[in-house]
This record gives sequence, structure tokens and C-alpha cells, in this order.
Amino acid sequence: MKIERVWAMPNKWTFTIKPIKKLLEEECNGGFWIDPFAGRNSPADLTNDINPDVPAQKHEDALKFLKSIESGSADGILYDPPYSLTQAREYGRAEYSNMKYWKQCKDEIARIIRPGGKAICFGWNSMGIGKGRGFDIQRILLVPHGGSKNDTIVVVEKKREDSDIGGRR
Repeated sequence: MKIERVWAMPNKWTFTIKPIKKLLEEECNGGFWIDPFAGRNSPADLTNDINPDVPAQKHEDALKFLKSIESGSADGILYDPPYSLTQAREYGRAEYSNMKYWKQCKDEIARIIRPGGKAICFGWNSMGIGKGRGFDIQRILLVPHGGSKNDTIVVVEKKREDSDIGGRR
């Protein structure tokens, strides 16, 4: 497992932060990529964001969006949801403050990613999609922003080849 730490200025548009942009250029190398919380500047092939003011292809609830995607059809996913329940509540969606919602999103991601595919997760923790869903951590990027700002933590995971479509063995 590779672990890096690179300081950078924060930006609400995660994919514009220099070391994160560099990581995406290195890791999103071909195949079909999905982003259920796209915001702006997503390099994914299929983008979704609940906010109709951002340039995503779809504007659905992320879980509904994920459930609409065929099993084993994606080579990679960018998972950049709200980083805390407080941030999630700012969207005004009651389901976002329920931990079951986030578990279901990760379960759907495990179903969608083909064996050998990648999940790149962003947040304030390094949980990722998880070993129990058939993923192994390949790389972690810590991006400290200075002062009282939380680091942005990026986890790159690869779905095990011996995982079934849902992620479990």
C-alpha cells in the first residue's frame, strides 16, 4: 500500500485540488467511470449530482442513481459524498442523516464495480468501500490544508478478482 501526504489549499470542488487532480490523472486510466456525487470537474464518464445547477448528466438522488446502473458494468467509481452528517444535512435531505443510506450507497458501488475495478473515495476518514465488500486498499493520499481545516483523505481501492458482483466472496 502506498501512502502519501501532500499539502494543498482547500477547495469545495475536490477534483481541482492539485494533488487530488494528479492522483485522478494517474488512477482513472481508461475504462468506464461513474460519479454519483459529481459536483464540478469530475473526470467520470457518467456523472450525477442532485444539484441541478452543476454540469452533471443526471440530477437524481445518488442511491437511486446507483441502483439504476447494471451490475459489474463499471471499471471505476469516484465516491465524493458529503464528508459528515452535518454537511449532508445542508442538502436538506432527511435520508442523508441516516447511516443506513450511506451503507446502501457502498453496497450498490460494490455491486456495480467489476472485479479488478477501482473505487476512489474522498472524505475525512479512510474507510473506503471496505474489505467486507471485496475491496483492498492500494493507495492513500492525505491532503492537509493547514490551520484548523480537516485533511482530505483519498483512498484508492481495487475490487478483488475473486469477488462476486456484490463484493462478497
